[in-house]
Amino acid sequence: MSLDDSDLALKFWKPYDVLTAFTDQNNRATLADHVDVPGVYAAGRLDRDSEGLLILTRGKRLRTALMDPTIGHPRTYLVQVEGIPTPEACHTLESGVELKDGRSRPAVVEVLAQPPMLPARSKPIRVRKSIPDSWIRLTLTEGRNRQVRRMTAAVGFPTLRLVREAIGPITLDGLSEGQWKPLDHDERFALDASLRAARDSSRPARDRPRSGPRSRG
Repeated sequence: MSLDDSDLALKFWKPYDVLTAFTDQNNRATLADHVDVPGVYAAGRLDRDSEGLLILTRGKRLRTALMDPTIGHPRTYLVQVEGIPTPEACHTLESGVELKDGRSRPAVVEVLAQPPMLPARSKPIRVRKSIPDSWIRLTLTEGRNRQVRRMTAAVGFPTLRLVREAIGPITLDGLSEGQWKPLDHDERFALDASLRAARDSSRPARDRPRSGPRSRG
């Protein structure tokens, strides 16, 4: 894909302590320290203390679709938490957590048997010797402010480290921390298909196109 393409999209592994912006009045680290492609903007955000996948694009259509709160597009996170989540805590995360801004949508939760292979964080997490830590994989279909951290804290397992590993079918595969790559043809096709499916599934049933005659069985 040419860097002159007006619909250019790329994936970027945002490091810890980097703002999801290209400028900062306080001279903090920004995307400009890592991405030297003119005219791209982040389609969504990661907090300064979070890491992982960002999609940046010149295409307004793609950016709008990825940031539309009415589209239940999946985003997957690797989450290091304090303690070992109980089945009850996982069930609450899966069924919806009561937050100050309303109940979260159902999520997919997997407790990982082994820590994921990730680079060491530039600032180590705080460790309490009396409390073990563990990792979960959490997939959400919404993106409220600091939502993952609020959800895990609400069920009693505060987040220590947060790394987004996927946005729909787009993953960190092929990237190192601080590195970016243009989405290839297959990745862009898969992302567009995923967005269409998420948009269709988010519509009220009465607004969805019929795929054929209904069965009377």
